[in-house]
Amino acid sequence: MNPFSYERALDQQAALTSGARSDAKYLGGGTNLVDLMRETIEHPTMLIDITGLSCAIDDTDDGGLRIGAGVKNTAVAADRRVRERYPLLSEAILAGASAQIRNMATVGGNLLQRTRCGYFYDDAARCNKREPGSGCDAMDGFNRMHAIFGASSACVATHPSDMAVALAALGANVEVEGLNGARRIPLVDLHVLPGDTPNIETVLEAGELITALTLPPESAGRSAYRKVRDRSSYAFALVSVAAVLDVQGGMVKEVKVALGGVAHKPWRAFALEAALKDGPATEAAYRAAAAAEFASARGLRDNAFKIELGQRVIADTLVKLTARKEIR
Repeated sequence: MNPFSYERALDQQAALTSGARSDAKYLGGGTNLVDLMRETIEHPTMLIDITGLSCAIDDTDDGGLRIGAGVKNTAVAADRRVRERYPLLSEAILAGASAQIRNMATVGGNLLQRTRCGYFYDDAARCNKREPGSGCDAMDGFNRMHAIFGASSACVATHPSDMAVALAALGANVEVEGLNGARRIPLVDLHVLPGDTPNIETVLEAGELITALTLPPESAGRSAYRKVRDRSSYAFALVSVAAVLDVQGGMVKEVKVALGGVAHKPWRAFALEAALKDGPATEAAYRAAAAAEFASARGLRDNAFKIELGQRVIADTLVKLTARKEIR
């Protein structure tokens, strides 16, 4: 780990002023950044501790919820309003990590965590995300956990967050502050696909700080988070599905689906949603819509199974939501 200085920000303006330095990084819970510093993948010379900022969960005037970026994942999952109005979010957080990590990790840090691709962490491997222009050993290496949507020849890594997948399905927005002012970014637009620059992972500008995320008013219908993984506790998703479904009179009135473990970002299934909207709420329709979504998926040697797996998990999740069965 490289030497670094430490500063605790007393307010947001102080954080932004210090964060404008090119060698600075914001420090939330540190559950990802500190690991990356130990591995010398990240090497800031200044850390700005922002754990005392934006730590509230508040109701919004339109009936939604505003969650500060500094709120711990445990506090979000346990909040009564989240559990009652957005159970999908609570389920995703609880599926994502151990209690110890949830107690430390912040909302903002969760969104900005970097990939867990083994080649990214291995300094003996070629990784365009870690060292632009060096190549991607995952392409011809062991790529069972890697992306089937939106990948490029430069990078096939996936985003590891469970929480972000749920937020994508819920239509969350991210509030951002910078020295040039504030802006609001749809969660689905926060992360970018790798293209030729996989080292650029979000649309955030230098020094910008995530201050909160906002959730729209509670949707009608039911929701669920389904995570398929190699072991039942604290493994990253092979495929995960966050679904919100409202069925009335046997027809799909509203459906929102996001996928995890399949792309460089939380993958909102817009093609599937368009295929199902105002159509019959049947297993056949769900399977056909899932097939339409996965038409653009491209598998590698070890992960092509995700294409069939993802379609099956989507269809099964929607069938159970329609029948109001317990989802396991």
